[in-house]
Amino acid sequence: MILVSDSDNAQVDAALDTQTPVPQTEAAATKASPTVEIAGIESVDRAAAILHDGGLVAFATETVYGLGADACNREALKRLYHVKKRPVAHPVIVHLAGAEDLPLWAEQVTPYAEKLAATFWPGPLTLVVKRAAHVLDEVTGGQDTVALRVPRHPLAQALLAAMRDGGDGQRPVGIAAPSANRFGKVSPTSAEHVRADLGGDVDLILDGGECEVGIESTIVDVSGDQPAILRPGRITAAQIEKALNIQLVIASDQSPAVPGSLPAHYAPRAKARLAKRVQIIEQLSTNRGRRIAVLGLEVSVPRLAAALTVVEPAVPASYAHSLYANLRSLDATGADLILIETPPDTPGWAGVMDRLKRATRID
Repeated sequence: MILVSDSDNAQVDAALDTQTPVPQTEAAATKASPTVEIAGIESVDRAAAILHDGGLVAFATETVYGLGADACNREALKRLYHVKKRPVAHPVIVHLAGAEDLPLWAEQVTPYAEKLAATFWPGPLTLVVKRAAHVLDEVTGGQDTVALRVPRHPLAQALLAAMRDGGDGQRPVGIAAPSANRFGKVSPTSAEHVRADLGGDVDLILDGGECEVGIESTIVDVSGDQPAILRPGRITAAQIEKALNIQLVIASDQSPAVPGSLPAHYAPRAKARLAKRVQIIEQLSTNRGRRIAVLGLEVSVPRLAAALTVVEPAVPASYAHSLYANLRSLDATGADLILIETPPDTPGWAGVMDRLKRATRID
């Protein structure tokens, strides 16, 4: 495995020769001893070549790090599912270079799909459309729909452009890329998270720094007559309704299955619970024998009196940006239980609350 580091996303096209050793930690132990390079045009081209050859490349997007495989390579997709330990019926998102590629993957581009792509791409929005005939079952989970997104991150954009430039011109270009971690666990928002989770199971890691958004994309079903949100994210229902000038319908049992929609997901090793502040204080004051960590909200009352506490501003975008990193940090303390202060019940927190409810679900 090679870890390719890009400390400045704006300079992704600047090829540099510097190599720096990676400090080894127990959490980041890998099957192979990775090297670190400053990402440039040569490393991005090499990543594209690995994908064309059926390899796996982890790379930064603005949401979370993705584990990428050529979306037209059946064997590469099988390996991706194996590495993630992902159920084969659980679909993945195909990342495209631009909205102009949408017709290559969709049986039909509806006016709703066209409008949302024009408004929000590139960006953290995934569209579910009727699949084109060539789209593989390994991408769709056997459904008649496919999930598509154009990422905004410059490193992801550069990788997709290199994939297109290095292609044979006979097949559409797309990178199937679920989050670069084992299935059901906390998603990665840094290259070190990927290395700790997947180690030598990845052929290459392209480091684009910390992910800006921090949670996965909003998913909208535009495969039928009435659009519906299947997974909330940074782009809100209100923004989508404004763009389409309609009211969204509620997703039903007949809606397509999409990534990250299982009841339990995004889970740390430790048990995690949502709780109000008064409940957290009560548990901390009466606790005996358990190591408890707390993810709290910064409000007008004093900070929680806990030794293992992370406090985040009560601002949805800021909270989402740090959510997975915070869960990983608290999990690394060896806590038996992570208490998460329940965020406000407002539309702006919908994406965060979706992730927290799945991360704290008890089977």
